[in-house]
Parts: sequence; C-alpha cells; structure tokens
Amino acid sequence: MIYLDNAATTRPKPPGVAEAVRAAMLSYGNSGRGTHEDALAASRTIFGVRRQLADLLGCMRPDHVCFTPNSTQALNIAISGLLGPGDHIISTDLEHNSVLRPLYRLRQQGTAVDFVPADRNGRLDWGAFKRLLRPDTRAVVCTHASNLTGDLVDIDWVGEFCHTHGLLFILDASQTAGVFPIDMEKQHIDVVCFTGHKSLLGPQGTGGLCVREGLDIRPFAVGGTGVQSFSETQPAEYPTRLEAGTLNSHGLAGLGAALDFLEQTGLETIRAHETTLARRFYETIRTLPGVTVYGDFGKAERAPIVALNIAELDSSAVSDELAERFGISTRPGAHCAPRLHRALGTEDQGAVRFSWSYFNTEAETDAAAEAIRTLVSEV
Repeated sequence: MIYLDNAATTRPKPPGVAEAVRAAMLSYGNSGRGTHEDALAASRTIFGVRRQLADLLGCMRPDHVCFTPNSTQALNIAISGLLGPGDHIISTDLEHNSVLRPLYRLRQQGTAVDFVPADRNGRLDWGAFKRLLRPDTRAVVCTHASNLTGDLVDIDWVGEFCHTHGLLFILDASQTAGVFPIDMEKQHIDVVCFTGHKSLLGPQGTGGLCVREGLDIRPFAVGGTGVQSFSETQPAEYPTRLEAGTLNSHGLAGLGAALDFLEQTGLETIRAHETTLARRFYETIRTLPGVTVYGDFGKAERAPIVALNIAELDSSAVSDELAERFGISTRPGAHCAPRLHRALGTEDQGAVRFSWSYFNTEAETDAAAEAIRTLVSEV
C-alpha cells in the first residue's frame, strides 16, 4: 500500500515512537497522582514534552502547554473559553469543522461571526479582514494551512493585524505544527492549537494548546487534577486549569519521541522533502485532460497536499479505484471543510486529496501520478 493520506494522520511514525509508547505502558503510573517513582516517571515525561512543544512553537511558558486528546478539543477549549455573546469573531472560508462548529455554536448563543471569503481558486480576500472589522471584534480564529488545498495563511500578516487592532489570535496549526515555523511571541499568536498525530508525527490521542502568558481561558471541563482536591472549582493555575482528568502519558511519551526525531532531522529538511514530492506529483498531473487541481500553486510555500478531481467522476469512486486497483491510500469527499468546497464549486463532487509526509518517496509519488494518468485515459 502506498500511503498518501498523511493530512488525516501520518503513517508510518518515526523510529522510537511505538517503542516509547510501549515502554510507558509497561512502567508509568498516573502523573500527579502520587510521589512514587512510577507516577513521577510519567510526570517527568509529560513536562519534558511540554518543554519540547514550547520551544517548537515559541511559547514562553512550558506550563502553558496544555494537553488534550486532539486539536478539535483544543480549539473548543480556546474558542469557548475566550469568546461569547457580545463578541464579534473573524474567521475564514478555509476552516475545518473543528473551528466552524464551535463558532456556529457560539453564533447560536449570540456571538457574531463573519468569514473572510475565498475565491474559486481557494485564495482569501485579504482586504475583507479590514472590511469585516467592527468595534466589538474580539478575535481572529483561523487555520495555518487548508487541509483541503494545502494553501497557507500568512500568519505573520494576521498576527500583525490582530496586534494592531487589539484582537486575540487563535491559530489552528493541525496541518503545520512540526513542519512550518511557528513563533507565538514573534507572530503575536495568543493560542496555538495542535494535534500530535499529523505533522508532529506522534500517536493519535495526543494534542493540545499553547497559551500566551496572562491569558485566562475558562475551563471547558472540570474534574480531577491530583491537586487542590478540596476546592469546589478547577485550579486556576496552568496547565491543570485546562487538564481535567488523567492525561494520556503513554501517547505523550510517543509524542516526545516524535519531537526528538523532528529536532534531529530538522524542520527545513522535512518541509523541503515533502514539498518536493507534492510539487513533483502536481507538475506531472496538472495538465492531464479532465484533471482539475484545487488551490494556489503559484506560491512555492504550501502544505504537501494536492486535491483534484477527474472530469465529473465522484471523488469517492476515484479514491476507491486508487485503493483497490493501485494500492494507493487517499482521502475523498468533503474533508470537513464545507465552506471551502462551496467556494471551489465542489460541494457535490468533493475532491480526492493526496498528502505526503517525510517517509514518502519519489517512487511512490510517481506511481500515484501514473495511476491518475491511467484513470484519465479510461474516462
């Protein structure tokens, strides 16, 4: 099987990740629930991963790295814990449902939400940020890269816009953390939400949010923390403020091993390899008759994603053919990005998404391009 569905979850994981999970499962106790060695071992690993992520994402306080099972929960915590009725929020048409649905829920509760539109090529109308600005605008919530087209959002520009107008900046880095540089301090980002199982190359069930110092987020869930047990309220201090219940120390041990790999290999090396493969595929298939590719490929810097359709064929049918006849894993359908599909005009057809990781090869990429060529010839 040629695995080209890395935007959904990366596979395989780096050497050492599975081993770290196994070792943790065999030896760890529950972090924060005792002072015996097994509990302390889990606590040390978790703090070490906080420190690694703080360094990677430019978060000044490791204790402001709060863990969740995924970026969806992290985004819910950030959006629901900072914003509410009376606020106005600016987002974009590029967003995943992990951003859209929390925003829609807030809108039902009396929060105003507007979206920067995308055109038929998936390009944002940058002037709309200023046109949508209102006296009650409180925040911009947006993705770093579209999970459908791979187009990047200029977060330097967005961060400066938010800083100039006194807005909160909440970033969904699900597709980019671990591959593209992110610096919360320099880019004026208040919250970075991430998942461990995509470009960070770690296990599923890991994720979290990095929170700027001085920002008070209302807890989304409350419960056991191992500290202040007689208090009727969730502890106010980070990270326990946002971490009710037992953490996934086994998965976080694996994430730590993945972060070690990223540091040793280098983000630039990983990004260059993935970009080269995605561009190689794009250049091979973009002129094939009946093939439509979505997104702005005029920009060299983009996430390693190519989404396409063949003539009027249903994207699920094409993806099934790729899997059954050619042994190639892709993702069809709507990709949890409904607003962007409407902008692209693919609401009914969906799109077939190819996505690369550091462990893919030129041979796999060429085989995928040849499979598309074959399918085109049969239309």
